[in-house]
Amino acid sequence: MKLENVHELIRILVQRFGLLNASCCENCFGEGVSLVQSYILFEIRREENPAMYQVAEALGIDITTFSRQIKSLENKCLVTKSPDPDDRRINILALTSEGKRITDQIDMRMNSYLEQLFSCFTEFEREVVIKSMKLLNKALFKSEMCCDIK
Repeated sequence: MKLENVHELIRILVQRFGLLNASCCENCFGEGVSLVQSYILFEIRREENPAMYQVAEALGIDITTFSRQIKSLENKCLVTKSPDPDDRRINILALTSEGKRITDQIDMRMNSYLEQLFSCFTEFEREVVIKSMKLLNKALFKSEMCCDIK
């Protein structure tokens, strides 16, 4: 298969899955959590009380835009921001109980959707797809670490 065909397959996959996530987060729960905000919530949960700059870096969001998103999440009582006791210039993020609830709801919806999606595959096909995604993620990580893709 030509690389331009692979590029098209990845673009379509990202587009379809991104639209699913966006509609899931904004419509399923009525909480007004955007796709970007859901990614922020999941990254905060994954890192367990990370510094603001760490989450912004991990998601590739500039700090000004990220700060606005955090302010919005604070206003919705989903995230707290507090100064690091060791370095007060750094802000630490944490999920509130409501933030954890929303994140858990999104997880449950996505897991349910993925179970439904993967039920169309045989066990062997599921394993191949999952292994392929892991390999692709590993390659993407390596390329970010050692290459300057242009």
